[in-house]
Amino acid sequence: MSQEDITLTAGDAEVTLQPGNGGRVGGLRVGGVQLLRQGERFGCFPMVPWCGRTRDGRFRDGADVHQLPLNSPPHAIHGTARDGAWTVARSSADEAVLTYDLVEPWPYTGRVTQIAALTPGALTLTMSVETYDSSFPAQIGWHPWFNRTLDGGEPVRLDFTAAWQEERGDDHLPTGNRVEPKPGPWDDCFGMPGGVDVTLTWPGQLELKVASREEWVVVYDEQEAAVCVEPQTGPPNGLNTLPRLVTPLEPLEASTTWSWRRL
Repeated sequence: MSQEDITLTAGDAEVTLQPGNGGRVGGLRVGGVQLLRQGERFGCFPMVPWCGRTRDGRFRDGADVHQLPLNSPPHAIHGTARDGAWTVARSSADEAVLTYDLVEPWPYTGRVTQIAALTPGALTLTMSVETYDSSFPAQIGWHPWFNRTLDGGEPVRLDFTAAWQEERGDDHLPTGNRVEPKPGPWDDCFGMPGGVDVTLTWPGQLELKVASREEWVVVYDEQEAAVCVEPQTGPPNGLNTLPRLVTPLEPLEASTTWSWRRL
């Protein structure tokens, strides 16, 4: 099928998927109001096969050291799949399945599948990485850019309770120390062992919950236009510090659900 945008609808919710632009969610409208920052690099993109920054673009797999392009010098950031065109495996009015085959500069063969399922009150994104060849470390995550304000209303409020915050070094990477969660602004990774649970509230307009069974979330709110709440299967630099192995017998899978209600 072609790489044209796909529109999913359910109730008064409308989701735009952009297979040709990194498999990203290009937009989410609720009652006609756009929740995601618009623009080619925004919306919500899949972070795969790694999340956040990988130190110096290098990771080790057994005895092999692999070098990735430094797309955020001195590091490699957010995976490769957001830069590629995805294939539409199937789509209906409220659900679509997209696939992406891992290619250079990622050194292993594998397939990423992403399912977007929309209901009147929620969007669930599920992603898996599988291989029929050699095993490799990987991560899965999502990087949504939520608009800070909706139609000129009050700025969004972020509420969450984390068990810890990953101490961030001068290189923007976790040092390995866990510290008490600090007040924002943030470009930081938090640990939530019971699963990611972050509430965004646009006062008087909308409440949206970002949930995931995963226990890591990066919160980024240093920009004026948008805030990011990024559930992921491990911390930044996790290919090195906390690798999750994709094997021919065991894919890596994760999901996140955004549920909302009017205020």
